[in-house]
Amino acid sequence: MSILMLGVAGLCAPAYASEEPSIVGTEAIVHPEIWPEIAYPRVLTDESEARVQKILAQMTIEEKVGQILQADLDSVTPEDVQKYHLGSVLNGGNSGPYGNDKAPAKDWLAYADEFYNASINVKKGRPIIPIIWGTDAVHGHSNIIGATLFPHNVGLGAMRDPQLIEKIGRATAIEIRVTGQEWTFAPTVTVPQDYRWGRAYEGYSSDPSLVASYVGSMVRGLQGPPSIKPLLDGPYVLASTKHFLADGGTDGGKDQGDAKISELELRYIHGAPYLPAIENGVATVMSSFSSWQGKKITGHKGLQTDVLKDRMNFEGFIVTDWNAHGQVDGCTNASCPQAVNAGVDMIMAPDSWKSLYHSIIPQVKDGTIPMARLDDAVLRILRVKERLGLFDAGKPSSRPYSGQYEYLGSKEHRDIAREAVRKSMTLLKNTGVLPLKPNGNILVAGDGADDIARQAGGWTISWQGTGLTNDMFPGATSLWGGINQAVGNAGGKAILSPDGSYTDKPDAAIVVFGETPYAEFQGDLASLQLRPELRAPYETMRKLKQQGIPVVAVMITGRPLYVNPVLNLADAFVTAWLPGSEGGGVADMLFSDAEGRVKYDFQGRLPTSWPATAKHGGATLFPFGYGLTLGDGPMKWTNLSEDAAVEDAGTGAGIYFDKGIPAASWSLMVTRANGAESLRVTTVPSSALAGRVKITSTDHIVQEGARKFEITGGVDGAAVELSTQDPIDITRETNGDVLLLTTIRIDKKPTEKLSLSMRCGVNCGDKIPFDILAEQKLGEWNVIGVPLKCFVGSTQGLNKVEAPFILSTYGDVKFSIAKVALGMDADHVVKCK
Repeated sequence: MSILMLGVAGLCAPAYASEEPSIVGTEAIVHPEIWPEIAYPRVLTDESEARVQKILAQMTIEEKVGQILQADLDSVTPEDVQKYHLGSVLNGGNSGPYGNDKAPAKDWLAYADEFYNASINVKKGRPIIPIIWGTDAVHGHSNIIGATLFPHNVGLGAMRDPQLIEKIGRATAIEIRVTGQEWTFAPTVTVPQDYRWGRAYEGYSSDPSLVASYVGSMVRGLQGPPSIKPLLDGPYVLASTKHFLADGGTDGGKDQGDAKISELELRYIHGAPYLPAIENGVATVMSSFSSWQGKKITGHKGLQTDVLKDRMNFEGFIVTDWNAHGQVDGCTNASCPQAVNAGVDMIMAPDSWKSLYHSIIPQVKDGTIPMARLDDAVLRILRVKERLGLFDAGKPSSRPYSGQYEYLGSKEHRDIAREAVRKSMTLLKNTGVLPLKPNGNILVAGDGADDIARQAGGWTISWQGTGLTNDMFPGATSLWGGINQAVGNAGGKAILSPDGSYTDKPDAAIVVFGETPYAEFQGDLASLQLRPELRAPYETMRKLKQQGIPVVAVMITGRPLYVNPVLNLADAFVTAWLPGSEGGGVADMLFSDAEGRVKYDFQGRLPTSWPATAKHGGATLFPFGYGLTLGDGPMKWTNLSEDAAVEDAGTGAGIYFDKGIPAASWSLMVTRANGAESLRVTTVPSSALAGRVKITSTDHIVQEGARKFEITGGVDGAAVELSTQDPIDITRETNGDVLLLTTIRIDKKPTEKLSLSMRCGVNCGDKIPFDILAEQKLGEWNVIGVPLKCFVGSTQGLNKVEAPFILSTYGDVKFSIAKVALGMDADHVVKCK
């Protein structure tokens, strides 16, 4: 995008900007004077301002500190809210009311009432400050079963329709209000520059002007037009633009990484969406996990205070990301005055809030955190609560829209979502097969055709959007469901056959393939291509083509990827992105009416360029803005090179052992329980420890897809471990709810206790009892998960892991292991302190 376009957006550089004020390799120093000044709208009356000033004057230090802390549902109770005067709670990706992230909508509302009642239950004469509840409603009210799920932002970026974005924001706000929450951590206004990044689908586009064109519309949809009227009087909630700043510009596309870019790039590319956000009165801004020039944004006073607040005139409050304060230099999760002093107003401290409460109070009293800074943070929070109308709104269940469950997944909202699906669908190839006639014989193949969770992507019911089945999406439609309905209504016949087999030769085949759900760093890629295990539909397409059957490839994806083999094979190629709950919108675009007339033509255009290879920064196949229409007619096709230009990424990061084989750079070892006398297992069968451990192969999914260990006890015990000479850093994974997953089968009950541990340079914690293995049925495969938090008790200490898996015992036992990896989905989870 040209600098001229950015100038039109209000970011035109001053005359002296040609003298680069901050270059790569220098300290992370900002120059506020070269950033734009914005006028924040008036959202409070003089009377409202006087009210919050009066409340602030009445508050004790303890009450003030409580207001700037936000706790997660899994680590807080209503009683805690009352005792510690907490200002906010949130539900993280895997938390929900009463310990159930899949709780029905009525439980969410009931729990909202409980937190509200606790927050206003104060001693006589003390100020009453109701709590606010934040939720990641990033593509609809996506934590709630039955809610409308809109396409993720990358798909919305393909629409080029700001008016529809505003409708999506309004529908989302209403569904949030039904269950009693007041605040969504949306919209994400990142500008991804490297689509290896696992959060790239949360960005509308790699083009800052396109992102900026959407932000005002979404903020108005969620919050309404800027006004002095209380938001809770209307169908509105608080919005939060995130993540400030340059989370989409990190080196290598690494989540929570470092943006090694100039200040001009920081401003022109990543700052652009914050202009319309501030102009439209966005109430909150979430600071980023990531760094700029090596300095964590959460601890960056220049960006948060000098630029965002003082120069750009943002008058809402800044909230951190999940325990991001603990990553600031000199900080821990338990103590971080640096973040508050840098301009953070509310600390998202999901499981660390109590430690922070007890550390911040003395830090204020001894002047480490100036009282003026604390007062400013609290005043900003109080103003936002006053803007909501929270002081007068009553408990959540008494407010407009609350408990009106007919709004969740209502026809009106699903129609909006279906329109968004239609408009986001992007046609990249069509040799004339589209549109299909619905009154024929249609084969639907591919492993993603009848999987609503897969088409919805991450941040859906659970954090990663995994471990879900179609029955958890009442009222939703899979891609197969939409196709089957369209064909059936026209008198045709549709058959679902994931592997592409059939009895009656079809007139055409629709093959659905692509990515599986992920969120945040779990989705980071080494190269721009599908993981090998997701490429099986390629062979299905090849077989169908060999049988003379026209193939329409439909890709479910959060980002453009190298898929040249599919583009060569298919007669038509459509990118559905991550369409959400309304799979019928995909069918709308693939079929004509029974007479062959086009019902809807494609209008989706690429929100970023499409790669010609799997190499980031390599050649472009389709440019930004590319997208065919049916009106363009059949296109000629010249086969593309199928050289990915990079080594195959394999199974990716976070997988240490798979199909019975250690991942690259990892070794399968057998040692004594104290780590002595190690044997590297390279072939099977083999033995170790004077024959006390026998290792053989066994089957799991594929032939010899696992390794079997038969251990005879001894005074020195025995251990099976996975180790590396190049220690890994998994501190960010420890900060979430990530598990160490072991796909394992018990073949003979142990005679002594089993334990699981890690080996680090320092502080890998105690051994974790692994008795859960003995509880499993003999001969049955299970995935057993151990929270990474179990190994350290905090987010510190796992930055140099040499062995993430050490299973040890002093007794007799026989077990088989197929896979060891990081992930979220387990059949059984080990409990720990």
